[in-house]
Amino acid sequence: MKNKNYYAILMAGGVGSRFWPVSTQDFPKQFHDMLGTGDTLIQKTFNRLAQLIPEENIFILTNERYNDLVFEQLPSVTKRQVVLEPAMRNTAPCILYASLKIQKENPDAVMIVAPSDHWIEDENAFSENVRQAFDFCETSDALMTLGITPTFPNTGYGYIEYDKSSESNIKSVNQFREKPDYETAKLFLSQGNFLWNAGIFMWSAATVINAFRKNQPALFQLFEKGMPVYNTEFEDDFIRDNYGKAENISVDYAIMEKSNNVYVIPATFDWNDLGTWGSLYDKLEKDGSGNAVVNAKTLTTEASGNMIRTKNDKIVVVDGLEDYIIVDKDEVLLIFPKAKEQDIKKVLQSVKDKFGEQYG
Repeated sequence: MKNKNYYAILMAGGVGSRFWPVSTQDFPKQFHDMLGTGDTLIQKTFNRLAQLIPEENIFILTNERYNDLVFEQLPSVTKRQVVLEPAMRNTAPCILYASLKIQKENPDAVMIVAPSDHWIEDENAFSENVRQAFDFCETSDALMTLGITPTFPNTGYGYIEYDKSSESNIKSVNQFREKPDYETAKLFLSQGNFLWNAGIFMWSAATVINAFRKNQPALFQLFEKGMPVYNTEFEDDFIRDNYGKAENISVDYAIMEKSNNVYVIPATFDWNDLGTWGSLYDKLEKDGSGNAVVNAKTLTTEASGNMIRTKNDKIVVVDGLEDYIIVDKDEVLLIFPKAKEQDIKKVLQSVKDKFGEQYG
């Protein structure tokens, strides 16, 4: 029997532009089967959360333009579970909004906030880490996060510095650190008390709302005004009129970096944030030449280290290319060096400027 006080906020509003041309504004990456497993990323995440949390307590936070996609891909969810943002305002406003709704429904709620596009291999270990965090949050006033033990000096993630003196595997957080340069990242790893910030949070509804009240009074007051209408037929009108007034701010900046009751559990599971084609390449099986292939049938000569993705069973012949991203989707073909994958966002903008918004 699952605990009825357990809730989840599944974050599914991002565009994932570094996965262009597959991920577009109208059909972003969380709604695609990026790894060729038969499940889309949002389906995989929902099923993972449902191992621990009652399905009816999993709320999906997304932009209103993705409403139909959510119901298409998660047919068991109800309208009550889909929380729509009428405007893009980063993570803090939508998390506060959903937390107020959940607290009104269940004042004893504890919750996890989880992105919809992460890849986690050991789902039992994930559930165990979350359950441990929930136990801690039910008995203490704690804002918690799961940190990932770094495997190399990555400059693409923020880091969490924790208190070395803690014997427990629940560590007190000293500070959050911005994405470092390479030398700083190497220093973090050598110190041994730094984790990657995976953007996975756990807390009680009461604790997180109190953190917003204290650290973001204007944001809190804006959304608290809606308490009488949350979970009623009048909620949509209130949100439509007020959501756009919210500051565009991440939950990290809004409360995590300002609070002194923050704790981290070093995760015991493999994790990949699937943020880029290169991170997808890392997760996929490779052929004898180190090419990762999704959907395509390939004939390769002196071609290695490539990430190749097409529609089902398309034949792709590659000769003499190394470490490239080759992605074919409808009227767009991308052939791009893996080393420059962070520039795909800029390329997308150039394509839209030159050929029209419909290509992004």
